[in-house]
Amino acid sequence: MKKALVCGAGGFIGGHMVKRLKSEGYWVRGVDIKEHEFCDLPADDFVVGDLRDPRVVESVVDEGMDEIYQFAADMGGAGYIFTGEHDAGVMHNSALCNLNVVEEAVRKKVGKIFYSSSACIYPERIQMDPDNPGLKEEFAYPAGPDSEYGWEKLFSERLYLAYQRNYGLEVHIARFHNIFGPEGTWTGGKEKAPAAMCRKVAEIEDGGTIEMWGDGEQTRSFLFIDECIEGVRRLMESNFSGPVNIGSDEMISINSLALMAADIAGKKIHINHIQGPIGVRGRNSENSMIEKELGWRPQQPLRVGMEKTYAWIDDQVKERQ
Repeated sequence: MKKALVCGAGGFIGGHMVKRLKSEGYWVRGVDIKEHEFCDLPADDFVVGDLRDPRVVESVVDEGMDEIYQFAADMGGAGYIFTGEHDAGVMHNSALCNLNVVEEAVRKKVGKIFYSSSACIYPERIQMDPDNPGLKEEFAYPAGPDSEYGWEKLFSERLYLAYQRNYGLEVHIARFHNIFGPEGTWTGGKEKAPAAMCRKVAEIEDGGTIEMWGDGEQTRSFLFIDECIEGVRRLMESNFSGPVNIGSDEMISINSLALMAADIAGKKIHINHIQGPIGVRGRNSENSMIEKELGWRPQQPLRVGMEKTYAWIDDQVKERQ
């Protein structure tokens, strides 16, 4: 039986990865600074611990463990990342987690490790057009991310690849493009756009008004959680290190995303555009590399994932009322 450690298992993507690995017959240990908020994980062992503390990392990484999945990070949506108020913590906390985990992985001779990077590493200067044709992996340099979150992610990509070159650690890296779905943060300021739009629509009556930062013409692509997990597992089973995009290439404006959520809910809405952090104007995944290297690419329509996500968030809203 293969043994895996999922770092950040109390979070959205990490929690889904625990379930996937258990379904494949793995023995799984999860670790996070908190337990999962929305479900009971089927992990064989779950440790509540802070990965910024090297003693915690030492205790959860077993000698010769087969795989580590490193999702743990200080992160959130635009309201958390782009205000600048959390920059020092984002860089300090995430970098410490990665420094500790990769060092212990080498020391304990772990089989292989996955690191979750982000589309936020791409240069801001090539994302000023809402009609962004897609971000190829090679566009990462010359570097110029739009946030300290993106700079830390780029640093950590280089950190893991340096450990691979110098110590022979098998590393796999993916750049996630806006992963969404049920059992993720949907309120409180750290939620991402799909969850935020679903929540805002669920909270109002038919014909009501929601608020949106900016003019709503900024564009993104969003990937449903099941396809994200599938892509990561395929990457880990391959001989390709990456970094590689794992994201949808179905780009949509935030205005259209809100209207999609409203249509799913069967509601008419009005949008009140207000001042707020919006990030880059256009971001979309370009998937030729993942198709070439893994023979696979995400294909599920955004609408299908939004329907599942809206249903889950609508239930959460009703439970709080």
